[in-house]
Amino acid sequence: MAQTTVELKVDGMTCAACVRGVQKKLSGVAGVSSAKVDLDAGKASVEYDSARTDPSKLIGALEQIGYPARPF
Repeated sequence: MAQTTVELKVDGMTCAACVRGVQKKLSGVAGVSSAKVDLDAGKASVEYDSARTDPSKLIGALEQIGYPARPF
């Protein structure tokens, strides 16, 4: 299990409910062990198992709920 951390710039977050939605979606991706979302910085820090997922899957998960994202 190779733990990796990626920082994602997440656009469109405007409130605490947005943060909770983004954190919940990221945490639900297989292989993610933690997701921390910072509203003020507009970013998410995600720790994940690189054998089970990758940044493109994380970005895709966020785009499904309307938050465009990209590596920070």
